Parts: sequence; structure tokens; C-alpha cells
Amino acid sequence: MDWQGQKLAEQLMQILLLAFAVVAFAGGYFMASFQTMMLTYAGGVVFTTLVTVPNWPLFNRHPLKWLDPSEVEKHPKPQPSVNVAPKKKPTKK
Repeated sequence: MDWQGQKLAEQLMQILLLAFAVVAFAGGYFMASFQTMMLTYAGGVVFTTLVTVPNWPLFNRHPLKWLDPSEVEKHPKPQPSVNVAPKKKPTKK
């Protein structure tokens, strides 16, 4: 799953859980049944899990392009600068 796919999965999860919570509460309220509310919400959680957890092709539309090992050897990792002066601590007057 790529970065945009993770963002999409997170947004879908939040939207679906909120929608099922509202539907479950309304259905349970009008039917005066706590059991109906809990079963509706539990079904929504299972549905949301099936939609967002597997690595569907929908979540892989922007794959990352990794460097070949030969390219990595051509571009060495930057080294930290040695001649950086340390920060001075503020003095109290």
C-alpha cells in the first residue's frame, strides 16, 4: 500500500465508521432496540475492515520508485558537517 493509499484507507475508515454509527444509532433509537443498534454497528465495523484492511489494487495507484542498488552506490549518503559551532546556552543576568 502506498502513501496515498494509506491516506485513502484512513479516510474511508473514518467516513464508514461514522456513517454506520449514525445509522446504527438511528435504527436502534427508532426500533427501541439496543441489540439492533449493536448488531448494525458491528456489521459496519466488519464491512469497514473488509474494505480498508486488505491491500486492494485501489490503494496501490501511486507506487514508490526505489533506486537500484547500483544507483545508490553512485550517490553516497551526505555526511554531517563537522565545523558547526555548538549553540551557546543563554546566561541569566
